[in-house]
Amino acid sequence: MRISELSNKKTTFSFEIFPPKRTAPIDTVYTMLDEVKDIKPDFISVTYGAGGSENSKLTFEIASAIKNNYGIESIAHMPCIGLKKHEVLALLDDLKSKNIENILALRGDMPADGDIPKGDFDHANELITFIKENGDFDIAAACYPEKHPEAADVVTDIRNLKRKVDSGADYLLSQLFFDNNYFYRFRERCTLAGIDVPIEAGIMPVVNKRQIERMVSLCGASLPEKFATMMMRYEDNPEAIRDAGIAYAVNQIIDLISNGVDGIHLYIMNNAYVAKKIYEAFFRLL
Repeated sequence: MRISELSNKKTTFSFEIFPPKRTAPIDTVYTMLDEVKDIKPDFISVTYGAGGSENSKLTFEIASAIKNNYGIESIAHMPCIGLKKHEVLALLDDLKSKNIENILALRGDMPADGDIPKGDFDHANELITFIKENGDFDIAAACYPEKHPEAADVVTDIRNLKRKVDSGADYLLSQLFFDNNYFYRFRERCTLAGIDVPIEAGIMPVVNKRQIERMVSLCGASLPEKFATMMMRYEDNPEAIRDAGIAYAVNQIIDLISNGVDGIHLYIMNNAYVAKKIYEAFFRLL
């Protein structure tokens, strides 16, 4: 099923997971999926490392298993940095052969060393246009409630997001945020800019302080005083910070649903315990 069709009918609930590191067996992902399959999220997205088609293998394998073995719709991430058009065409053929209909089209993270591989795409909107011209897929795009870290200002960021939607993005998945007011202001800016596709809000429950600090540094999300105080209070107690983080995320989700959010996209970091606890707390609201 195409996710945009589902998003127009209900408040969606989804997960993001990632392939295991090369040092870990792939079975760790399937063990986690076995634990969360009864939740029956509307879809699960699978991340993908930038820099060449070789990185697609595990992503597509896992996305295929989610769709064809677990009976849950899946989205395969596809960053375009370093990719040539013929590589993207091969990836689209591979996805089609695996019965995957949904793609999250991304630019991808810039290499830390600044050595950007030469490809045929510089921005996500270019990849979206190319996919629309060469395949029959539903396409999601990423958005940043507090603006993309590289954007000069929120106006520039919204203009860039509008280009993605005008290029053919069918719906948007937001980066994580910890203050819902940022999301509500972002949603208002989208409306004013004529962005009228569904926007699913990205929520990350705290698992540990180091992990959350890393994610914040990557996506530019700010930490509300209440959230920062919570992390400081429980930083030496892993179970306490996990449970407090779950409670904080649940409160965010309840508020978002009460304010008519199109969907909740949960960054579960491959943690089945977190996914189940959050779902148990609010599934009756969906």
